[in-house]
Amino acid sequence: MAYRIGTRGSALATTQTQWVADAMTTADTEFEQVIIKTKGDVTTGSLANLGGTGVFATALRQAVIDGEVDLAVHSLKDLPAKQPEQLRIAAIPERADYRDALCAAEGMTLETLPKGAKIGTGSPRRIAQLLALRPDLEIVDIRGNVHTRLARVKGYEHHHDNAPSAAGSPKGDLDAVVLACAGIDRLGLDWAITQRIDPELMLPAPGQGALAVEVSADKAPDASLAAALAHHDQPAARLEATAERALLATLEAGCASPIGALATYTDGRLRLDAVVAAMDGTKTIRREATTALPVEAITDATLAAAYQLGVKVATMMIDDGADLLPPGPARGNR
Repeated sequence: MAYRIGTRGSALATTQTQWVADAMTTADTEFEQVIIKTKGDVTTGSLANLGGTGVFATALRQAVIDGEVDLAVHSLKDLPAKQPEQLRIAAIPERADYRDALCAAEGMTLETLPKGAKIGTGSPRRIAQLLALRPDLEIVDIRGNVHTRLARVKGYEHHHDNAPSAAGSPKGDLDAVVLACAGIDRLGLDWAITQRIDPELMLPAPGQGALAVEVSADKAPDASLAAALAHHDQPAARLEATAERALLATLEAGCASPIGALATYTDGRLRLDAVVAAMDGTKTIRREATTALPVEAITDATLAAAYQLGVKVATMMIDDGADLLPPGPARGNR
């Protein structure tokens, strides 16, 4: 049977969606991509001022609710922490590289960038952590697809002039940009990465590197689709996402500062590291906790334990003053 799978129209979104479709295609299932335009795709301006997390997801989600598509593929970090009652995340496939990527001129790293280097990013989370590491950096707010942002790096357009960029966009005016490793890898542009930033230096956005396949909560998928979704719901990725999103939901209840989080599940233990930072990087609160969680399959009990780990770490941070840090722009934690 053929199913309609909703996606944004960017090269990265369609690539990710095709990867999910190919993985779930069987003798009984095939998928047709349906392009859905979102507010984040058609509106210009700062990502944070557009509403931050959720700006890329709303139209896709509405297409599922309205029955325009049977399922939708999101970058998990694009989904707000509060899950709508009409929808459920039916699968979180195996997670890609969750780290942030520095793409810099002349192979530079965070340590070797010159004083006052111009770094492009539209993410308050990245801005806050960059300034905590290197307060001398000049941060430039940028948007656009991956190729457009990479074209801002000095030398990129000369050595890789076959890569498209938006008409009228500046080229070669920055020393570096910071993007997600997962997206760059999925597009086959890993040559552009000069440093995969250690999470000890910069924690990613909650859900970074993971994809979420969302379906209607009111209409159960048929047997073929349900089986395909269940097969591609990876237990470790599901537990990690649950802890990270629980932390995000708990912190967002009383904290508007940029948030980074990374849960890792190995050898029967789930560890969660998190940071909340002032936008200017002058203060950060970072905490971690671990819980034993031997699991062969996802159950309500294991999900509850992962969720409680997120709540625990968030509560520790609030107790340490996370809710008193100066706020960042509208939930712009990406």
